[in-house]
Amino acid sequence: MQFLSALIVALLFAGGTYLIFQRGFVRILFGFSLITHAANVFILAMSGEPGTKASPIITEGVTQYVDPLPQALILTAIVIGFGVTAYLVVLLYRLYRDTETTDAMEMYEDS
Repeated sequence: MQFLSALIVALLFAGGTYLIFQRGFVRILFGFSLITHAANVFILAMSGEPGTKASPIITEGVTQYVDPLPQALILTAIVIGFGVTAYLVVLLYRLYRDTETTDAMEMYEDS
């Protein structure tokens, strides 16, 4: 299971990095989104498998509890990722309105 999680994280990071290095701003936007999802899966994979652990409510006889911190970090990362994505969408819209293109090379040819 750990190998599968590592493979998924690696593929998401690789795909996101590939898209960020493209010329079109829409692809760059999707690249940032993929890297955000890869970071969330990475944090989830680091937290371990919760199958044998109990919920974090103190009861008698239970010695191993699920750590709620990775879940809180992922929830925070989802909110921050949504904010960054919303900002990039507005930035992309503004760039398109000003230059009438989403291609970075065409945008900076006139400069």
